[in-house]
Amino acid sequence: MGIRYETPSGVVVAAPALTVSPLATRNGLRVAGEVGLATHQVWERALERAVREDGDVYHLELSAVTFVDVAGAGALAAAAQELGDGRRMVLDHPPQALRRVLAMLWPDLSAIEVSTS
Repeated sequence: MGIRYETPSGVVVAAPALTVSPLATRNGLRVAGEVGLATHQVWERALERAVREDGDVYHLELSAVTFVDVAGAGALAAAAQELGDGRRMVLDHPPQALRRVLAMLWPDLSAIEVSTS
């Protein structure tokens, strides 16, 4: 997934892309693509929306996310820490690497729940 362009030397390169769309049946967003330097702005806007929304639970459907860098995981943790008392983000099918980074760097962050079912 990405934006393809040709360099002056004729090499075709695919730039990372990230798409975000609202979930139809519950409060949250579906995210697809890569969270990295080129897509941080899109990711951070999506997380800001999650923090602003009403409701106790906000779902992030991440099954189509192929990569999240550590800075993207940090932005997710920071957004979760901004949620009010009793609110949480549910990460539906996040990439395994994101789960590991969250468990390693933010093991006690109760505002994030991981769902793999």
